[in-house]
Amino acid sequence: MLMTAAAPSAPSASQATLLLLVRHGQTPTTGTVLPGRAPGLHLSDRGRVQAKRVAERLADLPVDVIYSSPLERTRETAESTAACTGLEINENAGLIECDFGEWTGAALAELAGLPQWQTVQHRPSAFRFPNGESFAQMQARIVGTLEALCAAHAGGVVVCFSHADPIKAAVAHALGTHLDHFQRIVISPGSVSAISYVEGQAPAVLMVNATLEPLSGLREP
Repeated sequence: MLMTAAAPSAPSASQATLLLLVRHGQTPTTGTVLPGRAPGLHLSDRGRVQAKRVAERLADLPVDVIYSSPLERTRETAESTAACTGLEINENAGLIECDFGEWTGAALAELAGLPQWQTVQHRPSAFRFPNGESFAQMQARIVGTLEALCAAHAGGVVVCFSHADPIKAAVAHALGTHLDHFQRIVISPGSVSAISYVEGQAPAVLMVNATLEPLSGLREP
């Protein structure tokens, strides 16, 4: 899905900070389990192909810096891009998955049968995972992290490898959408979402959940 800002308000490439949010590639449990922050989950063969595809799509974009959640699946996704760009991967805990607390590792089919699941889907702003993080805390964390990274690399191209829910929450915030509607945003494995930041202006969401096209057009040479 491609989203473009209206021409009069679209920031120029020379002054904007371009933020690319990349969801990690597919894992053996994607779509079936809520892995959360549990260690030891790695990319599947398909996930490694998706990671390489992300690197290919970024090839002609002047990337300044790469950040990654510290979890294995995000770092492994970032490795292909790091190899292609010659840049190092900077771990940032602010990009980590939501803390699902006692739900970590649970099967989604089982969770869907719980009464709390309706709150997760339809009123997430009111939900906190048992002994874990709330969606509101997660959104505040990821938004604050991204704002700090964009300020540190003002005018540059910043690539952040993260997870579905934090990216959805960041995109919702950039769109001015209430957190209760963030579940309507789809962020697929290996997808890229792009947000343009200019100091003193509202962010411009350029692209959401894109998985196919080259990304060089997001920044003029």
